[in-house]
Parts: sequence; C-alpha cells; structure tokens
Amino acid sequence: MQTKVHLFIHKMTKLAVFVSGSGSNCENIIRYFQASEDVDVVLVVSNKPDAYALVRAANLGVPSEVVSKVKLNDAAVLMPLLGKYGVDFIVLAGFLPLVPDFLIDAFPRRIINIHPALLPKYGGKGMWGHRVHEAVKAAGETETGMTVHYVTSVCDSGEIIAQYKVPLSPDDTVEDIEEKEHKLEMEYFPKVIETVIQQL
Repeated sequence: MQTKVHLFIHKMTKLAVFVSGSGSNCENIIRYFQASEDVDVVLVVSNKPDAYALVRAANLGVPSEVVSKVKLNDAAVLMPLLGKYGVDFIVLAGFLPLVPDFLIDAFPRRIINIHPALLPKYGGKGMWGHRVHEAVKAAGETETGMTVHYVTSVCDSGEIIAQYKVPLSPDDTVEDIEEKEHKLEMEYFPKVIETVIQQL
C-alpha cells in the first residue's frame, strides 16, 4: 500500500514599497522583514528619481525602479515591471501620486497606505506630510495618530485597517506633532503590514 506524501510549499509574499520622499518608513519596513520567512521586500518604486528612499533601498540591497507619472498610469509598462519581480502585495509609504484603477483591480485588498492622521479627518487630495500636521495644530486637536487603510480609487477613503493614537498638548508645535505621529509609524506600520499579509 502506497503512502501519499503531501508537500506543503511555503510561499513568501513578495512586497513592493512605493515611496516619494526620504523613505524612513521604507527603510523601517525593509529592516523589519529582513529575517522574515513570510515576507520578502523585493522592490522599491519611486515616482521621483531624487527620492532618498532609493539610496536607503540600495544600501539595504533592495532593487528599485523609478516610475514617472506616465509610466505609473500605463498598465503596459507598470504591470510587466511588477511581474518581473513577482510582486504580489504593495505598500504605499509616503507615495504621493494617485494609484491607477488598473493597479487597484489587479491587487484587490493587496494595496495598503499609511496616512499621518486619524482618518477620515485630514485626508483627501493635497493632504500629505507637513500639511496634515499643520491642519491638526490649527484645529486645536487633543490627539493625532496614524491610519493604515486599503487603497481605493478615491484618495484616503479605503477601509481602515488600523489606527494608533497619541495625545497632544496645546504647547506642541507642528514639528512636535509630526515627531509624535512619526514614532507611531515606526513602531506599528510594519506590524500592521505583517498582520494583513498573514490574513491573506
């Protein structure tokens, strides 16, 4: 009598990080998953050729690609590029352009974004980076935080996955607010990514 042997092939999730700026979150994500047996950061994509995130990626041995607005919105260019690296999950970490619909359709519930405020407050077009923290300060908020959400065709409107909050004092400057919120990103964003991928 023959015994059937079942081989379970462990499949790693291949992650691409999309960035526009300095890439502190990008570096944090790469470092977090370096020893992971489940997630491999295979690509960093930037819409800006001078983004410091590209330097961080190179220093950590992760390939990168610069994708102009035209290329980003051209499925015939972007999809083969992602396919070349076997990308099956995308994280936006300070990526400013709107993600094209064809990409959202190709990666259903596999594109997530971080926003430096407690959505639905202080979201939408033009609300990114320092502008968000300025708006939080101007409104006299007593708390702020970070939001991780699924990406849809409407800016900052996708289903919220996780939020983390930090209290603010009236004496906090815009820079103080930014620093407090950024600490949350450094601590929690990679963990949220890991949790979402484990649930796929």
